[in-house]
Amino acid sequence: MAKDLLYTNGVIAATEKYLLKDRIFKLCETGAEEAFRALTESGFGKGAEVSSVYEYERLVEADERATDEFIREYAPSRAELIYLLAARDFHNAKAAIKAKYAGADGEKMFAPEGLIPLAEILRCVEGREYEALGKHLGGTVRAAAELFENGQASGAEIGIIFEKAQYAYLSSACARHGLLKKLVAVKADMTNILTALRSDGAEYAEACYVDGGKLSHEKLSALFSEDAERAAHCLDGTPYSDFLHKCVEDRAAGLPLTRAERIFDSYETEYFAAKKYELQRNRPFLYYVFRRRAENSNVRILMACLLAGMNEQDIKKRLRTF
Repeated sequence: MAKDLLYTNGVIAATEKYLLKDRIFKLCETGAEEAFRALTESGFGKGAEVSSVYEYERLVEADERATDEFIREYAPSRAELIYLLAARDFHNAKAAIKAKYAGADGEKMFAPEGLIPLAEILRCVEGREYEALGKHLGGTVRAAAELFENGQASGAEIGIIFEKAQYAYLSSACARHGLLKKLVAVKADMTNILTALRSDGAEYAEACYVDGGKLSHEKLSALFSEDAERAAHCLDGTPYSDFLHKCVEDRAAGLPLTRAERIFDSYETEYFAAKKYELQRNRPFLYYVFRRRAENSNVRILMACLLAGMNEQDIKKRLRTF
């Protein structure tokens, strides 16, 4: 699948003017009703039927659907489609397995469809037709189902199985796509750092590590050093030094790793923003998609915080890079 990138970039140029961009900061200074009205008047969430500020989620969902439609229509190749949408399939398959075997409410857990229609995932899970979901996803669903059937499944273990399989799939699918391969590697490394810092010991963390990253298990094991200073500096000289220091500082202060999670969530957008005047080939497409996704996250954060009565500075600290 090859798309006319010049045409795609023209579409982006015509539509990106509707992004909120810096206006999101102005909305942090308003009340919830005023911000909601400004969003609807700007065209954000076009097509959503809303009548109350408490229905802001419908605006976000409408824009997410529009973003997904853009991805499906203009993705330069199959690799971009997989990088941007395949995680949804793993999430939905995990939710379907939990709904079938653990009595979880799947309707509340399902994400928007990825590359595989949700109805197809549900049919394959219910009918045990795992092969129809492909080698990576089908094999993961089979493994999870067998754990449940043998009485060996736990929520944490199922989550680990699907996360490891998702990164293995992304790493394989993007192996010949230099940029996407790099993005997968960085996200995998950050995931493993967060896993290590949230684990009680090196042995459990190692069982949870995902593939696809560049950090060796030896490097990651240093995070468990009894020498706190050594652990805090064990990634100095790597691209993750600042990321680790923020994690260590927050953990020492008894805080959740919110700053690190924000860096993780904003990584792709920040990567392209730093190079926004030299983007070529598929880069403008990717940058535009990540900005729209960041905007959706920011509108959610904005409206939830305004409705909770938070002040503007605290709201701005929580916003994702755009």
